Amino acid sequence: MDAQSAFLRSLGVEFFRSGHRRWPDDVKAQAVAETLEPGTTVNAVARRYGVKPNQLSAWRCLAKRGKLVLPAVEVADEPTTFTPLVLCDTGAPQALRPPQQPAAKLRLVFGEVAVELAADTPAARIAEIVHALRVSS
Repeated sequence: MDAQSAFLRSLGVEFFRSGHRRWPDDVKAQAVAETLEPGTTVNAVARRYGVKPNQLSAWRCLAKRGKLVLPAVEVADEPTTFTPLVLCDTGAPQALRPPQQPAAKLRLVFGEVAVELAADTPAARIAEIVHALRVSS
């Protein structure tokens, strides 16, 4: 077994006697994400994965149409955002505790299915749910 086949098998790619391969969606997404890195070409990534560049371009089209969920990009230099603080005198305090506000929620709607999540749900979990809903539809 050559190094490339061993690499692909370690990612979960299935090989058939006919020469065909079955690519898991997460491996396709990983390959597409690599093509989006600065200085990387589709041809270079295609060679690494042992696919033709047009196949990798087809996977990129799937990602653009939302049919392939890409892994979250880790950004080390993400700028910090501040919210302005506004102070104003409202007169006498109405109560010692803050007013009850409904908890912020995130709502995902896929056809007739609606999923409500807490606003602080990690992006990776949201991506998993979206992927599961797409596969089941």
